[in-house]
Amino acid sequence: LNNNSPEQFLSLRDTATINNTSENNNPLNNIRTNSNSAKTIKQDLNNKPSTSVLPRSLLRTLSRIKQEIGTGSEDEIIDNYRKSKAKTLLSIRFVLLLILIPLLTQQLAKNFVVGPIIDGVFTNKEQTPIFLNIDMEEEAFVELQHYEERLKFKTLIGQAPSLTSEQLEKKLKKKAKELAEEYKVDSSVAIKNVFADIIAVFMFCFVLVSNRKEVDILKSFMGDVVYGLSDSAKAFIIILSTDMFVGFHSPHGWEVILESTARHFGLPENREFNFLFIATFPVILDAVFKYWIFRYLNRSSPSAVSTYKTMNE
Repeated sequence: LNNNSPEQFLSLRDTATINNTSENNNPLNNIRTNSNSAKTIKQDLNNKPSTSVLPRSLLRTLSRIKQEIGTGSEDEIIDNYRKSKAKTLLSIRFVLLLILIPLLTQQLAKNFVVGPIIDGVFTNKEQTPIFLNIDMEEEAFVELQHYEERLKFKTLIGQAPSLTSEQLEKKLKKKAKELAEEYKVDSSVAIKNVFADIIAVFMFCFVLVSNRKEVDILKSFMGDVVYGLSDSAKAFIIILSTDMFVGFHSPHGWEVILESTARHFGLPENREFNFLFIATFPVILDAVFKYWIFRYLNRSSPSAVSTYKTMNE
């Protein structure tokens, strides 16, 4: 520097500044930064302590006090904030991918892959059935019967002119053809739903398998959210979940879910299966809830269990 002139020194400084700016604005460096943050979060997840005899809330409090007392606490707080922010963004993005990718796959497969094939099969009126099950056929019969009774009722009260037997038969035949076309479309839609949903499930599993790192980050994020809630909030969520799925009014909800699922896939409604499912599945869920409370929540947050028992009583 002593041998160089001031102009040369300024030129060297400007060149170094430009190089640093270009390195900061390089997208490859941003990608490396994001990957490094994900790797750092992954290492933090692997370094988490296992389940201890002491409550997790007490361990977190002691760890936070130790960090605040120790040297370099400000830098560590800033680093933890950046890691928490990166974990939150990665978790939200992965949840959106888990929701949007299967839905888009289902719609695209239904409209552009499975749909044209099924529509080509159902255009042949001689080989394809109109009704997939007996329930759809009975619904069509009931609707046609109501249409006939409606025509007769309007004729009796004077809102429509009297019809001869030939005119009535002609109207009924026209209505029957409309119902046949309508239920034929419903049958084809049900078959499309079966294959499109299978493709969507495979895509959902593919997203999970191909993103193991994001799955671990999402688990850690959900654990931080759940264990970060207050004891009353935890107890409220547990009571709401148990009452909704295994409570006194839950059989009506399960019955609606089973009927909607059967209609979605074009399956006949089986009352015996519905009753058996409602009698057994909520009991299994209740046992799983109680085991989870006894096995995990009782160790990690015993005060939440106490609050839950008090609120439940």
